[in-house]
Amino acid sequence: MKQLIMIVLASLLMVGCQEASKGYVINGEVEGMSDGEIYLKSFRNKMFFDVDTAEVIDGKFTFKGEVDQPLLYGLATDQMGYPQSFFLENVTMNVKLDADGKTLTIEDSPINTLFQENAEKVFEEGYNIDSLVSRYPSSPVAAFYLYRYFTYQLPLDGLRETRAKLSPSLANCPYVKDLDGIIKQLEHVQIGQVAPEFSLPDTAGVMVSLSDFRGKYVLLDFWASWCPPCRRENPNVVKAFQNYKDKGFTIIGISLDKDKNKWMKAISDDKLTWTHLSDLKYWDSEIPALYGIRGIPANVLLDPNGVIIAKNITGEELHRKLEEVIK
Repeated sequence: MKQLIMIVLASLLMVGCQEASKGYVINGEVEGMSDGEIYLKSFRNKMFFDVDTAEVIDGKFTFKGEVDQPLLYGLATDQMGYPQSFFLENVTMNVKLDADGKTLTIEDSPINTLFQENAEKVFEEGYNIDSLVSRYPSSPVAAFYLYRYFTYQLPLDGLRETRAKLSPSLANCPYVKDLDGIIKQLEHVQIGQVAPEFSLPDTAGVMVSLSDFRGKYVLLDFWASWCPPCRRENPNVVKAFQNYKDKGFTIIGISLDKDKNKWMKAISDDKLTWTHLSDLKYWDSEIPALYGIRGIPANVLLDPNGVIIAKNITGEELHRKLEEVIK
């Protein structure tokens, strides 16, 4: 009988531990905000999506729920321009947002310490993503940074090598799955290969196909009205178009916009007098994914047979390449 009681007590303790560790609790505080609403957002494909809303009462709020695995989420109020990012996991998390909405502090969270320590460093020239992955092969943070920022910076072979260092324990992580898909797609858009065919609507809604431009050198220019680096590069692209448009060269602008009016205004303001295409699906557009595009501005230069002869050439490099190939 005593043994039976001990077994029952042990079972109850196990259940209690499981219930205690199941799900997350976010206990938060927003400086300078007495009441209002705060939103919990999930991150996917460069975009945030609303997951939950909590009331801010006397500057404090709480979220409760459950995630399948630690992934990137964001917190935002109506006054914030962009969500503050963090990794959400099934633990109790104490978080604090500063009054400016630009600083998020999370106590006793090793995964978020690693995330925040690298949040600015990944943008520095010479940042070694391979070192981060090698040191933390089982961390979704390392997988996230590799997927989010380095799929378009590393050469394909280097990307494969660094990907191979991620632990098999991350096989079900969406960042790793997406990374594998990007690597597979990049294999089809290397220099020397024929560019994948596609069709998109132009500014008048008329479908235009890439094959319509065979016989010309074509620059596929991926950009958006909301992208400051794209807008800064546009005068350089305009100059290239003016210099070579009468020598068998043209440009196809492929926009990642979602607001047609802003897209059209940017075309007019920047004097982009070539063919413009977009399905207005932002990063959900299939064409950037088809070409393995993970950041803009980006471009792909095709010869008259539709073969890729250069990628991501900007500034003076664009002019040098066009001078070299267009006789």
